[in-house]
Amino acid sequence: MTYRKLTFNPNIASQKPSNKDVCPFCEQTELGKILDTKKDMIWVENKFPVLQDSYQTLIIESSWHEGDISAYDLSINRQLFAFMFAKWAELEARKDYRSVVLFRNYGPLSGGSLRHPHSQLVGFKDIDAYAALDKRTFAGLEIYKEAKYAIEISISLYPLQDFTEFNVRISNSGDLDRLADSVQLLSDYVLNDFAGGRCSSYNLFFYRFEQEICCKVVPRFVTSAYNIAYGIHQVNQLKNLETTRDQLRAKFLEKFKQS
Repeated sequence: MTYRKLTFNPNIASQKPSNKDVCPFCEQTELGKILDTKKDMIWVENKFPVLQDSYQTLIIESSWHEGDISAYDLSINRQLFAFMFAKWAELEARKDYRSVVLFRNYGPLSGGSLRHPHSQLVGFKDIDAYAALDKRTFAGLEIYKEAKYAIEISISLYPLQDFTEFNVRISNSGDLDRLADSVQLLSDYVLNDFAGGRCSSYNLFFYRFEQEICCKVVPRFVTSAYNIAYGIHQVNQLKNLETTRDQLRAKFLEKFKQS
């Protein structure tokens, strides 16, 4: 496998604000260059671009400091997904980057530095972010499927990290509302029901494969030593995954039964 790396600038990183400081996304007096706005959503250049050979931007999702996708009103969450995907497409259309990634951190173990809800949209000049992905990770134990909306929700049997990861796949951007609703349900489940309510962090990773779009919802815990040292993944027993599947299937059937 080709070894890929991003060069990190610690001098810039040392200047970044933390949750102990005044929130820059609440104050909004010293944001980076604002690229676009819609309602209280703001697409802005990252004022602290710690990665070389990349173009780092942020989407400030809401003026609600304690907000989260799991807690937004349905319509607000759908508007957010539409805005994020429009900006993602806009950055890809510039043709300045080998790949453009969209992801979101939430919680102390997610890799994020600020509590205020935001997503990250980053263009890599020389790196193909998709090159090493195993497409098996985007399928698995089926939770819910709808032909009408071309959507499939599953638990990965080949997780990127360890244990349990959730996939939401749609066949085209016309079903973006369904994607938004499904990711919202899964985010709420991860924070409130998953692992007995002991999970405080998660990531959302978004992928585009030809006509298909996928969001991977990843509960975050301390990374396993087996994974770090040897690249060996730990996965849950199938019966445990089946229990999780059944819990979530009931939630999805209830949520979408009127559709």
